[in-house]
Amino acid sequence: MRRYLGLWAELFLLSLRRRPLLTAAALAVIVGNVVAMAVCAPALRATVDAMVAGEAPGAVTAAAVAAVAYAAYLVLQDVSGLLRSTVVDRIGRLDLHPKVYRDIAGLDGIEHLERSDFLDRVALVRASPGRIVAGLWNAIMAVANAAKLVVTLLLLGTVSPWLLPLLLFAAAPVWCDHRGQRVVRRVELETAEDLRLEQHLADLAVGAASGKEIRVAGAGPELVRRQAEAWQRATGRRVRAHAVAATWRFAGWLVFVTGFIGGLALVAYRTAQGEGTVGDLVLAVTVAATLRQTVQSTVTSTTETAGAARLLDSFLWLRDYAATQRAIASGTIEPPPTLRTGIVLESVSHTYPGTDRPALRDISATLPAGAVVAIVGEYGSGKTTLVKLLTKLYRQDSGRILVDCIDLNDLSTHGWRARTSAAFQDFGRFHTTFAETVGLGDLPHLTDRTRIERAVREADAQDLVAALPDGLDTRLGTELGGVDLSEGQWQRTALARASMRDNPLLFVLDEPTASLDAPSEQAIFERYMARARTLSRATGAVTVIVSHRFSTVTGADLILVLHRGRLVESGTHDELMALGGRYADLYTIQATAYAKETTL
Repeated sequence: MRRYLGLWAELFLLSLRRRPLLTAAALAVIVGNVVAMAVCAPALRATVDAMVAGEAPGAVTAAAVAAVAYAAYLVLQDVSGLLRSTVVDRIGRLDLHPKVYRDIAGLDGIEHLERSDFLDRVALVRASPGRIVAGLWNAIMAVANAAKLVVTLLLLGTVSPWLLPLLLFAAAPVWCDHRGQRVVRRVELETAEDLRLEQHLADLAVGAASGKEIRVAGAGPELVRRQAEAWQRATGRRVRAHAVAATWRFAGWLVFVTGFIGGLALVAYRTAQGEGTVGDLVLAVTVAATLRQTVQSTVTSTTETAGAARLLDSFLWLRDYAATQRAIASGTIEPPPTLRTGIVLESVSHTYPGTDRPALRDISATLPAGAVVAIVGEYGSGKTTLVKLLTKLYRQDSGRILVDCIDLNDLSTHGWRARTSAAFQDFGRFHTTFAETVGLGDLPHLTDRTRIERAVREADAQDLVAALPDGLDTRLGTELGGVDLSEGQWQRTALARASMRDNPLLFVLDEPTASLDAPSEQAIFERYMARARTLSRATGAVTVIVSHRFSTVTGADLILVLHRGRLVESGTHDELMALGGRYADLYTIQATAYAKETTL
């Protein structure tokens, strides 16, 4: 609860700072509504007592006060809802949520994007924009409604002190509803993964990218069946959780109604015995009649506050996670202008979160400055994992990575990324213009046509640009009315994007030609081997090429052979072939298979 109060205080100060007049007006209207409610019932009692006593002027004055107070109560209640919704929308959607997304996007690595617990909480926060700020105003309304409830009970207490225990009966629905909401919060978090699975299967069933394969395989009905199962699992548990919460709510109201009936019976008895005025009776009946609504408003606002708590839990967890990751990735040293010795891996190991089997085990190797280093091995051998560590997308569990004798963890992540270029096998498909898609590889030069055209030539994508209806200005992606590209064309675009920076210290090509035909693949590798030599002379850059096709890396200065997360061989192509080990066997198998294909 202390963390919730701290966050609500922070959000309230944010509201005052960003929307001061609107926030102050919303708060003033809430206070005015409570005051109007507190004035109305005593004014009614004074009206009746004055009428009974034959004091017409006093009765008229009291009646006027009661009328004004009641009108103000109704009007301010409506205005309060409008102002609160406006504050919630502007602070939540325009201020808080963009900040949340910026914090997430600003995390250095990608480990969080592969963690289900992180994604579950992001899904909860994203699904309810504005509800985090709404939780603050729900809490304020809960306090205001509680104040109304206290005023109501105090007014009843002026009739008889025996009515004060109604406060305990009125608290029962609040406590019971809180118990029920705890069940709902827990189940919603536990079922978030099923809902994400349901959304993923729905996207697969209707998405263009997977549409061909699904229809040819006839997998559509099975996907729909699994989607329905995931939906039913999640909604079934959530419905049962809400049923439990409703049972708790019913029990709380049952307790309150029992006390309510008892209180009314006591007031009726005292009036019949002549122990109170007619005004007391009117006040008691009026306040008792509104007590149910007051309690219901208190319970509703408390329930909504508790409902927002599950978002606050997720929000606070995400913020804590982001803060922890920023603290870990606290390197401040800028990378050297050029590499002189290279990159050294010392006993590097890494295991992905949620798995027991290490992806890399005790890797030690030296990547000399200016060298072209190939990393080869079967699928799942740890090639891409090693690249993620080199680019600071992940932090190794043990061991060190040294860049010119400086620990990579001590280097500024922003600075190291600014001196890194990479094309990954799971490349992005950005639905912008072709020029912007390429320019994203080096944001300071996003609109530099000269550099973009050079990058296009580096990726051998001139023919692709020439075939586009508007050349570099062609919008990509059919969803936004643009042109769709083939898998190979998207890969060429990614390669061009990776060629934007002209002074990297690390140049990574992770399966850069998996979607290209053999002649195109060979041409691309020849171009990038030449680019690697140019970078070597300029900055001493290390070029890392990841490939499962051994024939494309024969010209590398150093070849690292991975198998089941271990470095089993290293050397030049000639040295490894002479060794007659794993590399030689796999190279021979691939060469033989390719020779058979070319003779058919």
